[in-house]
Amino acid sequence: MDALELLLTRRSNKKLVAPAPQGEQLDNILQAALHAPDHGRLTPYRFVIIEKQGQDVLEQLLQSAVEELNQGEERKKKATDVSHRAPMIIAVIAKINNEIGKVPGWEQMLTAGCATYAMQLAANAQGFDNVWVSGPWIDGSELRQAFGCEAQDKVIALLMLGTAEQKLEKAKIHDVSPYVSYL
Repeated sequence: MDALELLLTRRSNKKLVAPAPQGEQLDNILQAALHAPDHGRLTPYRFVIIEKQGQDVLEQLLQSAVEELNQGEERKKKATDVSHRAPMIIAVIAKINNEIGKVPGWEQMLTAGCATYAMQLAANAQGFDNVWVSGPWIDGSELRQAFGCEAQDKVIALLMLGTAEQKLEKAKIHDVSPYVSYL
């Protein structure tokens, strides 16, 4: 698949099964993240890879966040689903340093987002599907502690990776005119 086709056909897929990327495939995904646009070469992100027993730990952390943030029983059930939705989950933590005047915090956050998207594209290019999950539970204090977050850090993604359980419909081509203007 060439780069343009990948960009025009990428879609999120929530139905993921084993296998997940391993070895060189996983390294390619992480390398892609490290090539995201990065003003000041700050690399303002890091990753926590969650597999197997780690998913049980993630489930407990998400359920703790649901309780801490008073999100209700329905969200607690969803925490179980999210924790085991894919054979691999990569948590992406934006490491924001607001002391760098040249590169404001919002730009560092965008860099972490670009790194996440680069991982999605690299996974797709190697035949894996994925979905980027977030939600209020990513602010749970036990989850943040388990991920080694400092006060200014922000968990921006739980990137689910695996093999598509079923292939999705072909991505449609959109009319771009409502989103574009010229100066």
